[in-house]
Amino acid sequence: MTLILNRKDVASVLTMADCMNVVEDAFKELANGTAVLPLRTVIAPPDGLSLYMPAYMKNMGALACKVVTVYKKNPSEHNMPTTIGKVLVQDPATGDVVCIMDGGYLTAVRTGAVSGVATKYLARNDNNQIAGIFGTGVQARMQLWAVCEARNISKAIAYDVSDNALNNFIAEMSEKLNIEIIKAKTPDDVLEADIICTATSSPTPIFDGTKVKPGTHINGIGSHTPNARELDSEIIKRSKFVGDSYEACFKESGDIIIPLNEGVITKSHFYAELGEIVTGKKSSRINNKEITIFKSNGLAIQDVAAAKLVYDKALEAGIGANIEI
Repeated sequence: MTLILNRKDVASVLTMADCMNVVEDAFKELANGTAVLPLRTVIAPPDGLSLYMPAYMKNMGALACKVVTVYKKNPSEHNMPTTIGKVLVQDPATGDVVCIMDGGYLTAVRTGAVSGVATKYLARNDNNQIAGIFGTGVQARMQLWAVCEARNISKAIAYDVSDNALNNFIAEMSEKLNIEIIKAKTPDDVLEADIICTATSSPTPIFDGTKVKPGTHINGIGSHTPNARELDSEIIKRSKFVGDSYEACFKESGDIIIPLNEGVITKSHFYAELGEIVTGKKSSRINNKEITIFKSNGLAIQDVAAAKLVYDKALEAGIGANIEI
């Protein structure tokens, strides 16, 4: 029998705190060599992209593959989302697919969770810190949720080019997290924050890196192609740069590829992978004036860790539908 879990099922058992714990464990496995993480496979049918993201973690006993498709004509021609994801969870002992679950909510939470883990290790650990959020979509919500799990946040400052989206974000997240959220009038207003998350679709830098105050930690989430970036060359140059994956950053992330090509930095500016920080192989923040950046590209180990967590919790809760395939 194969367990089928829809989005509602996944959301009912997946919390940010639990997801942060398993994502942290996944990065430990990656750094310690007990994880297998092949490069994602991409197939390009005429109207879209299909991506296959497998991973295996020995200590966690987690084996799965996420299948993600991006079809830009879906909303207009098929009344479907542009991006669709499913996760196939396997039994490592037999290889059998024991669960198929919706991957949309899971992907959003695990992306927030990795920023939460990075914040835990790289941000200052002061009380009553301020979070700054660029963008107010689904991922921005997850970023703020995760930062509030990782640090003592007294208020947040949010900015979006859409005033309506910003108002909805403030109404929803201030109630969910029980914190004050202030509407930023300009990008510069967000730079008052101690911890900044960039979760936009902008292909060009969204703030002036010369204006970022010492001691700030930044989670860069939005840009994910070599020619797009949310962070300018100045802030990359000023920062201690940590990525989820060295390989992914230099293949996919314009945030570091563009300043590298400009000659502003060299490859040695990449300080560490997150797993190296989590396992103590490299030091994290060394003082309260250091600017730190975590660049997230998204790795299959995050999906697989979260999917294993959801599967185990769903079995415990007795939710989902068992289907004979």
